[in-house]
Amino acid sequence: MGSEHGIGYLPLFETRRGKGRIIYRVFAASVFVGIVLIWVYRASHIPRSGEDGRLGWIGLLGAELWFGLYWVGTQSLRWNPTYRYTFKDRLSQRYGNDLPRIDIFVCTANPEIEPPIMVTNTVLSVMAYDYPPEKIAVYLSDDGGSDLTFYALLEASRFSQHWLPFCKKFNVEPRSPAAYFSIGSWDAIEDKELASVKKLYEEMENRITTAVKLRRIPGNTDLNHKGFSQWNSSSSRRDHDTILQLIIDGRDPNAKDIEGCALPTLVYLAREKRPQYPHNFKAGAMNALIRVSSEISNGQVILNVDCDMYANNSCSVRDALCFFMDEEKGQEIAFVQFPQNFENLTKNEVYSGSLRVLSEVEFHGFDGYEGPLYVGTGCFHRRDTLCGREFSKESRIQWRSENDKHTKESADELETRVKGLASCAYEDNTQWGKEMGLRYGCPVEDVMTGLSIQCLGWKSVYYNPARKGFLGVAATSLDQTLLQHKRWSEGDLQVLLSRYSPAWYGLGRISPGLLLGYCSYCLWAPNSLATVFYSTVPSLYLLRGISLFPQVSSPWFLPFAYVIIAKYTYSLAEFLWSGGTVLGWWNDQRIWLYKRTTSYLFAFVDTMLGLVGFSETSFIVSNKVSDPDLSQRYEQEMMEFGTSFPMFTILATLAMLNLISFVCAAKRVVTDVGVIRGLDTMALQFLLCGVLVLINVPLYWALFFRKDKGKMPSSITAKSVLLAVFICTCSMFMY
Repeated sequence: MGSEHGIGYLPLFETRRGKGRIIYRVFAASVFVGIVLIWVYRASHIPRSGEDGRLGWIGLLGAELWFGLYWVGTQSLRWNPTYRYTFKDRLSQRYGNDLPRIDIFVCTANPEIEPPIMVTNTVLSVMAYDYPPEKIAVYLSDDGGSDLTFYALLEASRFSQHWLPFCKKFNVEPRSPAAYFSIGSWDAIEDKELASVKKLYEEMENRITTAVKLRRIPGNTDLNHKGFSQWNSSSSRRDHDTILQLIIDGRDPNAKDIEGCALPTLVYLAREKRPQYPHNFKAGAMNALIRVSSEISNGQVILNVDCDMYANNSCSVRDALCFFMDEEKGQEIAFVQFPQNFENLTKNEVYSGSLRVLSEVEFHGFDGYEGPLYVGTGCFHRRDTLCGREFSKESRIQWRSENDKHTKESADELETRVKGLASCAYEDNTQWGKEMGLRYGCPVEDVMTGLSIQCLGWKSVYYNPARKGFLGVAATSLDQTLLQHKRWSEGDLQVLLSRYSPAWYGLGRISPGLLLGYCSYCLWAPNSLATVFYSTVPSLYLLRGISLFPQVSSPWFLPFAYVIIAKYTYSLAEFLWSGGTVLGWWNDQRIWLYKRTTSYLFAFVDTMLGLVGFSETSFIVSNKVSDPDLSQRYEQEMMEFGTSFPMFTILATLAMLNLISFVCAAKRVVTDVGVIRGLDTMALQFLLCGVLVLINVPLYWALFFRKDKGKMPSSITAKSVLLAVFICTCSMFMY
């Protein structure tokens, strides 16, 4: 099937440019003029050798040059925003059920911090897509090699026989059972049918959570499935054979739901692990899945999702296919990236966990130049582009159904034959991890992989529908948030310094706008140096009464005032336009500061140490489990400081340094200098230091007033106060 090119051709998707681009470009140009004037002032007013403030002044010149140039780079993400719209009805009319196979990869790594019941809900949500079930194959990669996760998947396969026809009959949204049953409102569904399927889910949930709590599977389960025989007493998370099981074999005519309809293929894979072999974290797991799936279902399109990111829109597969299967423009598209959205956010996003500006503004800006980054989840890929295929205008992909491979093989024979593809030694002396599959050697293998695909001539698409495609779990504590951003920023900087750097690998292969967009993310970690300097040195000079900025009465005050007002007014407007709140924006500014002075700083130091062999790359899995007290404080939007986390020492010390500087400087102005004269000469320093004090109010509260478990540990309180007093005292003797 398919349409012929000609007068009757209708596209499967539409691209629209963002409105107000000209107005924004004029505004951005005016801000840039202000930035240049600040540079001119700073360079032309450097104190002479021996004068007070010379070193601080030169440092601020460097910081302001960095901030200005970095700001210019980020404008690429706002210069040409692009929005996509699909026509699924045209897809259905044109192709009917003659659609490609879809392989869906769900990755999990540790049943203790990624609960199996959460994993099963994600698996069930993608099994229930509004798509021919015989064309869906779902693969769970269990890098924890846990029989508890296998047991949970086995339970999910049984429940799916009831859940999938229920979803189809009542057009259920979302199709994660846990999310659906938490809604509390089910119109047009008979109470009897709802109660029946809900009871089945609760029974399944109880069996899984009980097994996890007891850390063992029910005693009689071993007799029900041969898969459990693959675990033995010598197996461990880091040392075990490949475990591969076709839990539902889509080729089996008896693989039916309770209505007699076909079920999707469901496969469990725990790739081989040996201590002497590097396993390359999630990238290694994905590459094993690519190879194994090619022999079982060989879907032309691959969707990968994290185990905590369930499918929230049952039509997402059809949306993605509208891009891939468009006869005119679909041939050049390698992957379709959906945004990362989260279901557990508080109203004002105390940890700025929504990534709101990234998903609603910046990724639309990426889409204006050949497409967005690959972010590792919620992404549909062409299989052949993941395997290293280079784009060619002459080569057109034919989307058509293919017969099942190896139909005469039994499930046992197929499993036995395919296991070797997930062995530790399979990739030796191959291009896997280099030119094929996901790239190795970096905590953000997804970004590196997406860039390398785009450098082969392919484009990508960012699709952000009104009903979000996927919903996940955002960090619910400050230490989780900071650790997550350390991993991202460290990985991005490693990409910049690697052979796949956009600065040289991408030069001439991708557009300048896309190159600048990549670089603005890859330079997150170095931003820490200028931010730490700007948030400490002006305050210490304020403490000494030395001005580092122009007086209010000086004409040079105007560019500083304009840039500050314009930048933060626009930032607030952008955040509100993206669906946030004023308090949410203020929280976003706080987390911006905290990330830059801790996560990015640690990432920068670790990366530099790694270059000289003193540090190794690690991959930290975010904890998806939190205790009830922490969850309650999170819902009340109380910041969590209840651990002796090294980054908290830095945050507390900087907060105390600014508080001491502000109080002492204010006292001196009131008692000695005079308020009018003091504010005229030191207004911008007072403003900067005062904002830093205001933004740290929750931290001061945690240091001195809170009594709950989320307060700052007394050891960090004492340490930070002593360090801040010491630094302030030493600064009084600076020249």
